[in-house]
Amino acid sequence: MDEIRNVIEGKAARLEQGDAEAILSYYAPTFVEFTLAPPLQQPGDGRDPAPLADWIATFAAPPRREVTRLEITTDGDVAFATSLDCLTAVPRGATESFSMWFRVTLGLRRIDGRWLITHEHESVPFEMDGSFRASTGLTPVG
Repeated sequence: MDEIRNVIEGKAARLEQGDAEAILSYYAPTFVEFTLAPPLQQPGDGRDPAPLADWIATFAAPPRREVTRLEITTDGDVAFATSLDCLTAVPRGATESFSMWFRVTLGLRRIDGRWLITHEHESVPFEMDGSFRASTGLTPVG
């Protein structure tokens, strides 16, 4: 499980360095990706760092991603992990940072001896009061 933890924490560390290619090295060549941004499903092409690099460039400095409450389950060459993550960044042109907590589920496979991400799902809950607003102000409890 340490190898999987290193994949997840290493990916977060590479984000803070702004290294899109290094981040993608933790993914299988093709993967399923559901991120917070539209569309409903990203292309999941681990060979093209341009979209990720373009997103990182929308911030004054690379964002910081804190991985918390990480739970990992493995069975042979397949694993899944869940966490509550916090993204903190300053958008270009802004004077203040924002922080946003969100839920993450990862599917991983051991491929050629390395654990790689094959499925990633990020989400925030939405208000069930009919407004359908994303609940981006939530923080973990307890």
